Amino acid sequence: MSATATPAAPGNPPGDDPSSDAPDRTGGKPRRQRSRLRRVVVGLAVVVVLALVASTVFAVVTVRRPLPEHDGTQSVPGLSASVDVRRDAQGVPHVYADDAEDLFRAQGYLQAQDRFFEMDYRRHVTSGRLAELVGDVPEAIEADKVIRTFGWRQVAEEEWHLVSDETRAYLQAYAQGVNSYIADRDPEELAVEYTVLGATVEVDQPEPWDPVDSLAWLKAMAWDLRGNYDDELDRALAYSTLGDTDLVDELFPAFDTAGNSPILQSGDLEPTDDGDDATGGSDEQVSSALVAGQAPAAAAAVSSARSALDAIPVLVGRGDAAGSNSWVVSGEHTASGEPLLANDPHLSLSAPGIWSQVGLHCSEVTEACPFDVAGFSFAGFPGVVIGHNGDLAWGLTNMGADVTDFFIERVRGDTWLRDAEAEEWDPIETRTETIRVAGASPVDITVRSTDHGPIVSSVLEDVDEVVGSPTETGTEFGEYAVALSWTALQPGRTADAVFAFDTARDADDVRDAAALFDVPAQNIVFATTDGHIGYQAPGRVPERADVDGPVPSDGSWPRPGWDPDYDWQGWVPAERMPRALDPEDGFVVAANQEVLPSGTGPFLTRDWDYGYRSERIRTLLTDQIATGRPFTAADMNRIQNDDWSPFAEALVPTLLDVEIDGSYDAAGQEVLADWDYRTGVDSPAAAYFAAVWRNLLAETFWDDLPEGMRPDGGSRWLAVVTRMLERPDDPFWDDRTTVNVVETRDEILTRALTTARRDLTVELSKDPEQWDWGTLHTLRLEHPVLGGPTVPALVRDYMNPSPVRMPGGSSIVNATGWDAGSRSFEVTTGPSMRMVVDLADLDASTWVTVTGTSAHPASPHYDDQLDEWATGETFAWPFSREAVEQATEVRATLTP
Repeated sequence: MSATATPAAPGNPPGDDPSSDAPDRTGGKPRRQRSRLRRVVVGLAVVVVLALVASTVFAVVTVRRPLPEHDGTQSVPGLSASVDVRRDAQGVPHVYADDAEDLFRAQGYLQAQDRFFEMDYRRHVTSGRLAELVGDVPEAIEADKVIRTFGWRQVAEEEWHLVSDETRAYLQAYAQGVNSYIADRDPEELAVEYTVLGATVEVDQPEPWDPVDSLAWLKAMAWDLRGNYDDELDRALAYSTLGDTDLVDELFPAFDTAGNSPILQSGDLEPTDDGDDATGGSDEQVSSALVAGQAPAAAAAVSSARSALDAIPVLVGRGDAAGSNSWVVSGEHTASGEPLLANDPHLSLSAPGIWSQVGLHCSEVTEACPFDVAGFSFAGFPGVVIGHNGDLAWGLTNMGADVTDFFIERVRGDTWLRDAEAEEWDPIETRTETIRVAGASPVDITVRSTDHGPIVSSVLEDVDEVVGSPTETGTEFGEYAVALSWTALQPGRTADAVFAFDTARDADDVRDAAALFDVPAQNIVFATTDGHIGYQAPGRVPERADVDGPVPSDGSWPRPGWDPDYDWQGWVPAERMPRALDPEDGFVVAANQEVLPSGTGPFLTRDWDYGYRSERIRTLLTDQIATGRPFTAADMNRIQNDDWSPFAEALVPTLLDVEIDGSYDAAGQEVLADWDYRTGVDSPAAAYFAAVWRNLLAETFWDDLPEGMRPDGGSRWLAVVTRMLERPDDPFWDDRTTVNVVETRDEILTRALTTARRDLTVELSKDPEQWDWGTLHTLRLEHPVLGGPTVPALVRDYMNPSPVRMPGGSSIVNATGWDAGSRSFEVTTGPSMRMVVDLADLDASTWVTVTGTSAHPASPHYDDQLDEWATGETFAWPFSREAVEQATEVRATLTP
């Protein structure tokens, strides 16, 4: 769970040969020349445009000035006793302290050493203060407007008073550690980014770190992993152009249409307090969705809301490929006789990567100092988010529970229609927010809210332009606006949950920790050193009434805000959330698919990942179990890197049946004939198939849907197209742009095949044998602020790691996602880390992250894990004190 790497055009621009040698960041060994990036996340990289930067910033002394001292004795004010730090060959710190608060003081100090600008950038984003950092950048100001409208910072401040005394003490200790490092250092000593920014805006001394800065980061994590937000808006937008609910439903099939297994079967479940799970309403209800006769006006408000929310920078990951794989295998199927657990969260990829590896060890584990844990943390938040302690390992994947609803409101002046039947109008709540802009005048905005949440449709546009025409009954019933209800806008105790997981010992502890884990809703798989495996669903999930109204009440469509029956009825109680311990199969696979069989347990969402990754993992597990060969950690890693394509299995047989005239056009189709459906970097068939899939989606759907709904090519679209293949005359096959002609399936398939052959002739080679997937499917990691195309090349190339060729693809186990709607094959999301935990021997566990432990580009640990990550390799993950000492390369002592 970082700002996303944005796609660039295939191939390398002139002069950007990734195989060429150039001095590395440390001025020593050769390195591959940094690539040119052509796009940037929400345009934030436009902060630096002066050619002056190229000649003044990148002297060796400047880029190396922020590098911290990692060895020797260092004084850290606030410590109660000395703390030992051991770093391995990858620079991963293991921290040993006598006191829990000292442990987190040290973690704060070390993360400030290695990644303070990343932390500072994140807190500016999550507080709606990005323009204070980067200056008069329109995209930054827009992001600030939306986040101020949400009030992330205010919610975090409320959470400060809700979390436990222990959690507040840990957060305060962490902040003290951060501030001990930054207190006496100029910005240029903290990160080279401040030096570069100083060429265009005035850079002030960074503010002291506040514990609430850490809590606010949880809002960003929850936002990017929020569930069916996109599907809900897309249904409304699709209806605005299709005008037919049956066609809309065809684009959002039910999970079970794919024929894949949920995480748990009914027999796996531990008993829960069942209660009434009915929710919904039939799809036929949507015939008058968005108010009869006025769908265009309401759709304008929905579209505006979508544009506003898209302005928020991606910090964790979004889209179909922003999911994850996790599974756990019991000891009955392993060589050691104890469980194995694997996890690889699929998130947006950037430089630096989102995860900060760390070990946190109390010198003696006691009730007062209970931590002995290692894993993946977020720079800016204490503790470990995913990992293991001495008794238990846990992994997380996004559940995708529906935790957001959009309410279409009727607004009249400063009031909104609370109850149409009672003709009850309530005042709109308002507040003024002032956005400070470095080097420019401040910007004032008025935030408006109803009982359902902040009004988001008018954040970036004038209200009159957004809501369109009044309703059919006249202006007395107002105009349209869109308000957002989201569980994370209620204060919660997720921070408490992090520390509870770090000290959990068994299934009961996991259950207790999960009850605190309000947002985001995640799947938790776990295993214990005494041989148990299990699954637990956490999260604050709204309960919705079953309403016989104009739209379904299951959260799949925007809801009428003037009907109180559609309001949320509370939360699904923690004791009713699904869980399982030691299931009969001897394994659990959680990869964003449906949690339970339809109609079982509490209603969580209608919109799931369609389970192609999870089903492939299940197949690989069951096939090996059938052979009788027990699993090892190496088998887990092999499965994580599986690049077999379920898309190919579903589509290639039909594609091969299409008759193509002419040997030139047919030459592309021929490479599919003997394909094993693997998507390795050297595969010509993988390259051609991806081009066919991209073009097939464009030919089939671009004429039917709004531009903002162009198919990304993920699992939902495979489920849609697979069903359409059985209906040659499905109306989506028809090209609306042609006159007096009705196209059918085979005509569209032929177009996709022939245009793909011609595209690859231009993009790769005339000879299909010279095609390869890796040249198209390239990962170009990008710095969130200084990595974009408008930044001077010397800066850009220095901040961005070299591009790497990647196998895999969307909905493949090795889920290196790409966006078919953008026409680019460049990697946009992927496994942000990989870990395998061996519960028989924790020191035999393995891990890797996409870049490295440091956010300083001059550090040897900025991207020293990238090549191994790209090729599927991992590193040893020492845990015991003895193993850590054996792996130690650098020693330090932090003293009071």
